[in-house]
Amino acid sequence: MNRSLIDLEHITKSFDGTMVLDDLSLTVKENSFVTLLGPSGCGKTTTLRIIGGFESPDTGRVIFDGQDITQLPPNKRPLNTVFQKYALFTHMTIAENIAFGLKVKNKPKSYIDDKIKYALKLVNLDGYEDRSVDSLSGGQQQRIAIARAIVNEPRLLLLDEPLGALDLKLRQDMQYELIRLKNELGITFIYVTHDQEEALTMSDTIVVMNQGYIQQMGSPESIYNEPENAFVADFIGDSNIVPGIMLQDELVEIFGAKFICVDKGFGTNKPVDVVIRPEDIDLVEPGAGTLSGVVTHLIFKGVHYEMEVTTPDGFEWLVHSTDLFPVGRKVDIHVDPFDIQIMNKPASEDEEAIGVNE
Repeated sequence: MNRSLIDLEHITKSFDGTMVLDDLSLTVKENSFVTLLGPSGCGKTTTLRIIGGFESPDTGRVIFDGQDITQLPPNKRPLNTVFQKYALFTHMTIAENIAFGLKVKNKPKSYIDDKIKYALKLVNLDGYEDRSVDSLSGGQQQRIAIARAIVNEPRLLLLDEPLGALDLKLRQDMQYELIRLKNELGITFIYVTHDQEEALTMSDTIVVMNQGYIQQMGSPESIYNEPENAFVADFIGDSNIVPGIMLQDELVEIFGAKFICVDKGFGTNKPVDVVIRPEDIDLVEPGAGTLSGVVTHLIFKGVHYEMEVTTPDGFEWLVHSTDLFPVGRKVDIHVDPFDIQIMNKPASEDEEAIGVNE
């Protein structure tokens, strides 16, 4: 069992009277890849900057491996940060950029030279020592920024949307590079992004944030398959979120139709929110399913067809299927019980922001 490396204890932070983080507590295990995920303004970058020492919390403590580092400046913390803007020194060679932190620490030249070679090999840029920064592509510059961070052998690497400026193919390549580096180096990664796919691909733990609160924390699989509230369900991938009535344990009514599910403990005849992923809906012949509808929209997405099926109540169900059902076709909707996710309805807007299952 990996021990705790970072503990944020009851962190609050506001800017100009606006609360950005509200009593946030978070534990990051050693040698994990944790992604802070959420929309702009949710507090994820502020959280990262507080861990890095670039911001001070209004209240609360930052504990690193049992030591309180809340008041330590960034250069005294055993961590490094890689930003979206690479912040490389254009007047220096690649080797001089990578060596910068080591020279500040007065490391011997032979040690520095070995570390430069090692870091360049790790990021697949052997032999680039004497090149100028301007001669590199965006992806290569980002790799040099990562190399500069890892030569310092930090126990924790903070990455603030480091792939945001790269094109899609390069971003995907760099995602695999980062996973490889993390596994090879045994460094703990805390990664900030608003890209759900990036978070699902790279992390072993995802922290979904909104309005300064942690909405849900868990593995990519649990976040995707078992969202704890409507915000998480809506933010991570595509979802059909519909009102339902929990008639009893393992039986929910949606638009007048009864669906067997596997969830319990929501009471009897209680209003709930129901989440059904588009890929979990099976379209079947009329009479063979639970709800009837008509295909009203169709797009070919390469791997699957994306369809909208409108049911008599007027709800447009999003459906992903490898089977084609043309527009105008009458169909029934079938969903397996374990693909139906039941959630409590939030009682208020505040409860909705905090996340009802915290």
